[in-house]
Amino acid sequence: MEYKNILTEVVDGNLEIIINRPEKLNAINKETIEELGRAFQAGEKDASVRVIIISGSGEKAFIAGADISEFANFSIEEGESLSAEGQKILFDIVENLTTPVIAAVNGFALGGGLELALACHVRIASANAKMGLPEVSLGVIPGYGGTQRLSQLAGKGKAMEMILTARMVDANEAHRIGLVNAVVEQVDLMDTARAMAATMKKNSPLAMASAIRAINAGFKNGVDGFKAEISEFGKCFGTDDFKEGTTAFLEKRKANF
Repeated sequence: MEYKNILTEVVDGNLEIIINRPEKLNAINKETIEELGRAFQAGEKDASVRVIIISGSGEKAFIAGADISEFANFSIEEGESLSAEGQKILFDIVENLTTPVIAAVNGFALGGGLELALACHVRIASANAKMGLPEVSLGVIPGYGGTQRLSQLAGKGKAMEMILTARMVDANEAHRIGLVNAVVEQVDLMDTARAMAATMKKNSPLAMASAIRAINAGFKNGVDGFKAEISEFGKCFGTDDFKEGTTAFLEKRKANF
């Protein structure tokens, strides 16, 4: 599949997606959002892909926000459509993929860039990374799930502070508040993400998919996360992965999923 704004490659069971707009600090426009949505869905459908890793080209930015020129003159209706469509074709898709998604945050992750990282299942940041949701400084609010997912990860108080002040946090503060899972030197970022992916790939793909669905269920309105966990737990017993995992354990060998 050909893309204009992103690069994709499958290596050792990892789909690596790189946003490739360095002249714009990898800012995402409508076309890039559409391409990313297609790339993530293609990875979900590809049986050879066990983990998806997303990062930005260069050393300055993961994604330095959205391309403001695209929506500066939008009406209320157009603004609502922009938010709804973006969430539908990319951000909600990423969150609900059953293939684990790791964001390798290299540099600035602002606005829509941070929102995409928030939608991923795990985030690893380079030491020079800076993250924020500065939308209120432009007279608007985060529209790609930022108000909800930042609150889930960092708590309501920290989300209020970051969004209402529009300030950025550095990688160490992001790690301290639970916004990212780890901080490493930039030169080690992709290798660290690949090492985490390698650890994930030792486990049952079906069980990891069930775990993702169960965890996400607890953050959805009107859904009982405990009931979702019970259901997903039960489904695991009917899979070949469960049979292989338990048999391997009893036979004192590594499972072959």
